[in-house]
Parts: sequence; structure tokens; C-alpha cells
Amino acid sequence: MTGSAAPPQEVPPRKSIVKIVGASMIGTTVEWYDFFLYGSAAALVFNKLFFPNTDPLTGTLLAFATYAIGFLARPLGGLVFGHFGDKVGRKKLLVLSLLLMGGATFAIGLLPTYTAIGVAAPLLLTFLRLVQGFALGGEWGGAVLIVSEHGDPERRGFWASWPQAGVPCGNLLATAVLAVLAAVQSDATFLSWGWRVPFLLSGVLVVIGLWIRLSVSESPVFLEAQRKAELANKSAPVKAPILVVLRDHWREVLIAMGARMGENVSYYVITAFILVYITGPLGLPKSLGLNAVLIASAVHFASIPLWGALSDRIGRRPVYLLGAVGMAAWVFVFFQLLDTKSFGPIVLAATVGLVLHGAMYGPQAAYFSELFGTNVRYSGASIGYQLASIFAGALAPLIATALLKAYGSTVPVALYVIGTCLLTVIAVVLSRETKGVSLERTDAHRARVPA
Repeated sequence: MTGSAAPPQEVPPRKSIVKIVGASMIGTTVEWYDFFLYGSAAALVFNKLFFPNTDPLTGTLLAFATYAIGFLARPLGGLVFGHFGDKVGRKKLLVLSLLLMGGATFAIGLLPTYTAIGVAAPLLLTFLRLVQGFALGGEWGGAVLIVSEHGDPERRGFWASWPQAGVPCGNLLATAVLAVLAAVQSDATFLSWGWRVPFLLSGVLVVIGLWIRLSVSESPVFLEAQRKAELANKSAPVKAPILVVLRDHWREVLIAMGARMGENVSYYVITAFILVYITGPLGLPKSLGLNAVLIASAVHFASIPLWGALSDRIGRRPVYLLGAVGMAAWVFVFFQLLDTKSFGPIVLAATVGLVLHGAMYGPQAAYFSELFGTNVRYSGASIGYQLASIFAGALAPLIATALLKAYGSTVPVALYVIGTCLLTVIAVVLSRETKGVSLERTDAHRARVPA
């Protein structure tokens, strides 16, 4: 595509952008630590503590159902946080999302179980999961936008990928805490009270995250858009950003949703469903699965910025397509390696899978940010990202577990992953390349890559 180049975006001092990246990443790490902790606990203990009157696999399905409910609240969080983020700024909403997530996770650590208060226990658990999902729905958009809008255009993919790296970092932290507890505690002790420890630790992490996040400045791109709107005698850049997104940018929203499908489903199959399969049909100890995910998450964390940097050189679409096609090709190998019941092959299965996932997730923050203009960017990126999570990540562990129970085989699960990767390939192929697009524009639907 061709067109006139936008005025160059001012390049901030390196020290400034590193501070912004650090603040965004630590907050994202804390929030995803909280969110992933729930997924791991759902696979390991919630089926016994909150749904004890069912067989193990059915209890796991019920636990994953409450896990999925958190995803249902994420689009609502994306709508609310996106609306106010486009009107009053990115920073305030980032602080609020961290407080909500941390409070809900800490409360789960204090929650009585089914044996203590009966049916009220799973109901309270479900409510707190909804609060988690609502908070996380607002977190992602603000975290990646405040970095994208501070960073220089030439390295936007690299800088914006660091908040994305907070996802495996949060998973790494959650899995590490669970793995340590599993190593030093008996199964009975872990089931009795040990599982509460990582949830209560969230309170400490939230305080650290807030201290760092409050120290950063608001997005200069947003402030400039707000200044221009005030000069034009408007109270805000857009009165109702969500309406503008749905009216003018629905194609971009659909592109973002499609691009998320294979990425999101494959991630939760690799990191959450793997624990169900290893501890259930394979009969292996939970520590083996946790340690495998721990090692794979460390490599995943390192790979995401590398994929983001590569997208700065060759474009967002080629890197994204490499990840989607590679994941579709790897998923059968993934399950074959798990079936060996050996630690080394299981680690290899998870590690290669997450590296391929990183090829989609690394450029994603810059890619989605570049699809929308400043006045609707928080709303547009959040809606596309979070709506897809309902149909992708929310249902992935649930569908995978149900397929395994119905067919007694992982082949249907692999076909399920391949199908979602195909949707991602179609979405990315139909989209435009966004590398080099200016983030200072407000007419995103007319934007073109500079010549």
C-alpha cells in the first residue's frame, strides 16, 4: 500500500521508554500471575475443594467452567476501561485495573471451601473470577498502548512486545510458586491450606506494581490528541469511542478477533490443559507438568521480544503467519511427546509450542495498536482482543477436556487447535500490513503504510 508519510513521531530518551516498559510489564506480570494462578488451581485443587460431589474429570470441567466465566467479563472490562481510557487517559485506568485484580485474587486466598459454607463457596468463587476477568479486560489495552504511544515507530514492535512478555512472566511466577509448594508440601497439606499461599502473595505483588505504575507519565500521543480536541472546543477526543469503533472500525475489530483465535486457544491448551492431561489420563505427578510449563514459560518469555523485534524488520503479518502455521503443524507432535510420559520430551513439547505461540503474541501489541486511531485506540484494541477471548481462551480448556472425555483421545483436541489456527491465518492474510503506520492519526480506517 502507498500513501503520504505521517509526520515523524518524536523519539523519547531511552531511559524514559525503559521506565515506561518496566512499569507496564510489572503490572501486566502481576495481573497475569493472578489470572493464571486461578487456571492452575482449577486444574489441580478447585475441583476437589469447591465441587467435591462429582467424579474427578467432571469436577475439573466444573472448575474450568468458573475459569471460563472470567473470560466472559473481559469484553465488558474492555468496553468500560476502553471508553474511559480514550476519554481520560491510559494511566488512571491501568492503576484501577491492578487494584481490582489484586483485591479479587487476595480474596480467593481467604475464601471458605464447599465443606465450610456449602454452595455459597463456588458462588463466591465465581463472583471473584468475574472481577478478575473485568479487571484483566481493561489491563491489556492500557498496558500495550502506553508503551506503543511512548516508543519510537522504528522499534515499536520490540518495545510493545515487553508488556506481552508479562504474560509468560506472570505464568512463570504462578507456576514457580505452585511448583515450590508442591515440592515442599504433601498433597494433603497443599489441598488443605497450601494452595492459599500464592493467592495471598498477590497482595505484596500488587503493592509493588502500584508503586512502579504510579511513577510513569501519561501517553504523549493521547495528551496531544486531547489538547487538539480542546482547541477545537470539544470536551473529549470522542464522546462515545465504542460507538465509533463499532460503526467505522468493525473490520479491524474482526481482524483482531480472528488473529487472536489460534494464538489464544493454543496457549491455554499448552499451559492449562496440559496439567489436566498429564495428571489425569497419563497418571503423572502434577510437579512434572508444573516444572515442564515452568521451563517452557522461561523460554517463551525470552522469545516474545525477539519476535517483536523481527516484526519491526519484516512486518507484523509475516511473523504472525509463521506462528499460526507453525502451531498448526506442531500440535500433533505436541501430544505425541506428552504420551511418552518422559520429562524431557514433555518439556520439549511445551517449549516449542510456546515459542511458536510467541511468534503470534510478540508482534500482536504493535499490530493491534496500529489498526486504530488515537481517539478510539484503547476501545478498538481492547474490544477486538477481549471479545475473541470469550470464544478462544475461555473455552479452550473446557472444550479440550470435554473432547478428551468424549473420545478418549487427543486427536480431536489437536484438530480443534488446527481449526482455530486456520481462522487466524485467514484473518491475517485478509488484513493490511501495519508496520510503519503513525499512531498520531485519528482516522485509522483511512491510514496507509508510509511509502
